[in-house]
Amino acid sequence: QVQLVESGGGLVQAGGSLRLSCAASGRTFSPNAMGWFRQAPGKEREFVAQITWSGGNTFYTDSVKGRFTISRDNAKNTVYLQMNSLKPEDTAVYYCAATRPAGGYDYWGQGTQVTVSS
Repeated sequence: QVQLVESGGGLVQAGGSLRLSCAASGRTFSPNAMGWFRQAPGKEREFVAQITWSGGNTFYTDSVKGRFTISRDNAKNTVYLQMNSLKPEDTAVYYCAATRPAGGYDYWGQGTQVTVSS
């Protein structure tokens, strides 16, 4: 069984930065990819960013391109989300997720709150 634990959320002013971390544990952890999603109040969960575990290829939703950077440390089974130039509309609960070796996102963290004040 894979467990994901996020950390690094908090309250920040608009224009500020935060770095989220997600540590994965499990006897065999070999995802195809890991990603970050977010859910704002009253809205559906949306994709934010993804990184492939072996090649490190990255993908971003348009609204965060140029501001957010996803990275990973395979040795630590950890994925990061560096968020710069934060905007109030980035306020949401951010979730870390991981896929199995093949297929979609099957494993989810508990979420961490990010609040950006104007």
